[in-house]
Formats: sequence, structure tokens, C-alpha cells
Amino acid sequence: MSLLIRGGKPLRGTVRCDGAKNAALPIMAGAILSEDISIIDNVPHLRDVETMSNVLRSIGASVRVRGNSVLINPGKRLRNEAPYDLVRMMRASFLIMGPLLVRLGVASVPLPGGCAIGQRPVDLHLKGFQAMGAEISVEGGFVKARADKLKGAEIYLDVPSVGATENIMMAAVGAEGVTVIENAAQEPEIVDLANFLNSMGAEVTGAGTSRVKVEGVKKLTGTRYSIIPDRIEASTYLIAGAITRGKVMVENVIPTHIRSVLAKLKECGAYLLEGPRSVEIEMPSRPAPVNIKTLPYPGFPTDVQAPFMSLLALGQGTSLISETVFENRFNHAEELIRMGAKVKIEDSNAIVEGVPKLSGASLQATDLRAGACLALAALAAEGQSEIFGTEHIYRGYSDFATKLRLLGADIEESGIPKRSYAKS
Repeated sequence: MSLLIRGGKPLRGTVRCDGAKNAALPIMAGAILSEDISIIDNVPHLRDVETMSNVLRSIGASVRVRGNSVLINPGKRLRNEAPYDLVRMMRASFLIMGPLLVRLGVASVPLPGGCAIGQRPVDLHLKGFQAMGAEISVEGGFVKARADKLKGAEIYLDVPSVGATENIMMAAVGAEGVTVIENAAQEPEIVDLANFLNSMGAEVTGAGTSRVKVEGVKKLTGTRYSIIPDRIEASTYLIAGAITRGKVMVENVIPTHIRSVLAKLKECGAYLLEGPRSVEIEMPSRPAPVNIKTLPYPGFPTDVQAPFMSLLALGQGTSLISETVFENRFNHAEELIRMGAKVKIEDSNAIVEGVPKLSGASLQATDLRAGACLALAALAAEGQSEIFGTEHIYRGYSDFATKLRLLGADIEESGIPKRSYAKS
């Protein structure tokens, strides 16, 4: 799969964001906490959504996709083991472990895969399950958990892991008594999952703060729920408008969810106009240099670090990017250098010395956000670029090339697979 981009055209127009991938995946996993049917709306058409759909089917749930809605019927007879060939494709697949423990009292899930952006162990998930009384073992690459009845517990997370917060929260919904998660992740997707669970009859409070309280309930019911917009997609298209010196309106975005990104865009010199559910950006000149440090929410998101580096590569001075969330997340830097960027990596820091222009090149995307970074750089570069490995992009961006074309980009795609997950 590849994208062919002829750069140098300012992007202009309006683009609408889809629902948040990082909200859709845990909510889909959470749907199996009930035996009843749940309908999830505003779900993006993405490879990761397809993978989660197939993971749920593999354990016995029925999943039907109609437009941007996903109908999940878990039924009464779920299987307790997920197949390796699916879970290895996506880290979020591991989020079925908490719900399976609640439903069946036993779960066997392979250690997960996903983007190659460094170590992302699941030990915090397992410590949480153990605190609630589960017995944990790792055998043949599978994590096996068993608990006749989960018990509420006080759980402190060593780091505010999003996945661990979500998985423990879902397990705690079916535990006996009260569970308190301290140093919990505060991302908007955590709040969205809590709201979804509460719509099923759960009692979750404190989501969006560092202390989440879950009072266990005996039974959950099916629900219908619409997920929040994707803040990372919104940030990416705003940066696309800035890097091409265009004027882009991004709709279906909650500005408070991307406050840290908007602050850095303003610092770069961008003009921003915010509405209740929209942001318009205009960049009149080369961006001013800024320093960025990725942090858990509400800090600057690690998922926007790579796209923002492409913007700073064309800056008027030297910027510093410090990556504190994941190691090995500067894979895109070498490819930017091949386009003429001046980037120096020192441990967890990237020193970006802005240049007046980038040149088109043949490029390789190594992960999802690196792919977006290279696409943005290619949109601003002189000449033609071909980006290979763009299957990564379609894990997180629906209709990526189509949306950019609507903004005036000269972009062609090849080898993009047809959607294949609208089956029962």
C-alpha cells in the first residue's frame, strides 16, 4: 500500500472528523459486559475497528456494522480464549480481558501487538486484576486469569496508563464492592468509556480525574451510545492546514480536548478561530520554533508528536521535542531527513532545525503516526513523494486520502483494501 503525493499546494476548505478510534475500541470491548445488544454510533471505518470486530466474533459475539454504527450482540455463550493471530495485530485487543473476567470468571488472551513504538507492557492491567482477587499466569504467550468473584480494591497505577485504567475499570464494574483507581489516566476517551458503562447501568465516578471510583453492580444492560470525535485526527488536519500555509476548517471536534495542541499551534504563529464543535486554522508564514514535551492528558499528546515534527521541520528556528511517553517513537525522523529536514535525535529528545523547504522522496511509514507525519511533510514538499507502508495510516485515519483531496491535495492511493468487516 502506498500514497503518491505531489506537494506544494495550500490546503483550503472544510474537513469533518470521525469518531475517536481510541474511544471506539474500549467501548466495543465493554459491550460484552452485558448479554444484551448494544449499538455504538459514530464509529470510524478503520482497520483497528475491523480487528476489534473480529476479536469479538472470535469469542462468540455477533458484530454487525451498518454505516457508522456497530451492533454488538454478546449473547450468553462467550468463549474465554481469544486467538493469537488477531490479538497480535492490535494492542487494544487486550481490553477484552477485564470484561471476560466479569462474564466468565476466566480469560485467556495472548500478549498483544500493535505499532512498533517501544515497550508497552500489560503488567499494570494484571496488577489491577490481581488486586481484585484474580489469579494470573503467563503460559505459551497467553495471559490467563481466573477469579470466581472479583472483589473491589484500592489500586494505584505506577504510571497513568490509559489501557490499564480502561481494563481495570471494566473489570471493577462487575466486582463485588467498591474499586478505587488512583493515578488513573485522564484522557477524554476514559471519560467516554465511563459514560458508556454508566449508560449500561454501571456506577463509575471521577473519570477524567486521577481518582476513578467504581461501585460494582450485579448486572448491566444493553445500550445505545455515540462516541466522541477523534482529537488526534482533528489535530492532524489542523497541522495539515498549517504546514501547507492554507486555511482549513475542522468540524466535529471538541476544542477543549486538543487545548495543548492549539496552544502550540498559536505559539507557532497560526491564526485559530474556535467554535463549539469546530476549529479553523490559517498559517500566514513559516512556523516559529517551539519546544514540546509529550505528557499524559491534559499534556501534549504523544500521538501528535510525529505530525507536529513535520511542521517544525519547516520552521524559522530550532525546536526541541521531548518524548516522555514511549521510547522508539522517532522512527519518522530518518525519513524526514531524507526529504531535507535537519533533525538530530539525542536519547528521548529530537532537535529540529527548521529549513525553508523539503523535497519529495520515496518514504517508508513504520507506524500509524509516522505515516501521518510523512504524508503532511509530503503535502508541503516540493515535487513528488511516494509513501510506502501506508496500511499503518488506515489503522487510525478513515478516508485519509479522500479527505485531503477534498481540501485540494494532489494525492493518489494504491493497494487500499476494501472494507470487509460489515458481516455478522
